[in-house]
Amino acid sequence: LTAWLTFASLLGYAVVYTMYLKRATPQNIVIAGIAGAMPPLLGWTAVTGELHGNAWLLVMIIFIWTPPHFWALAIHRKVDYAKADIPMLPVTHGEEYTKTSILLYTVLLSVVCLLPALVGMSGTLYWIGSSLLSLGFVAYAWKLKYNPNEKTAIETFKFSIYHLMVLFLLLLADHYWSLLV
Repeated sequence: LTAWLTFASLLGYAVVYTMYLKRATPQNIVIAGIAGAMPPLLGWTAVTGELHGNAWLLVMIIFIWTPPHFWALAIHRKVDYAKADIPMLPVTHGEEYTKTSILLYTVLLSVVCLLPALVGMSGTLYWIGSSLLSLGFVAYAWKLKYNPNEKTAIETFKFSIYHLMVLFLLLLADHYWSLLV
């Protein structure tokens, strides 16, 4: 199962995204985002041999996280994407539209990030940490939209990396904490 899912993910990323979507549509990141979001599902199926809803929840978090992450970088590197003729959202729809999209996706991500606690996959430690991280990410997205400076886009991009890393560390910490109490 894991091998087939890995193969499908590889085809999605290497063939569909890289060879076609990347240069075909400004929604390239959204459409192909599922391929990049698959690692938690691959790990889950490798260990359990099953497609579990909790694994899909982790995929959903990364899938919703991907657009604001890459669009913030795309704003910062807009000129480079335009020169390379890659139709990233800020190139095709402008920075304001992209900033609005980043803010909306970040708000949606904040809700999705609470789902592990709501379905019983994690507990209070994760709930609190996820809420604080989400507030931080929304604050960066808000600043990018309403009070930007020349560094806000790259700062938002960098925070998005921190957000995802700490979020998954919180899931682990919460899991192991629950085993101790």
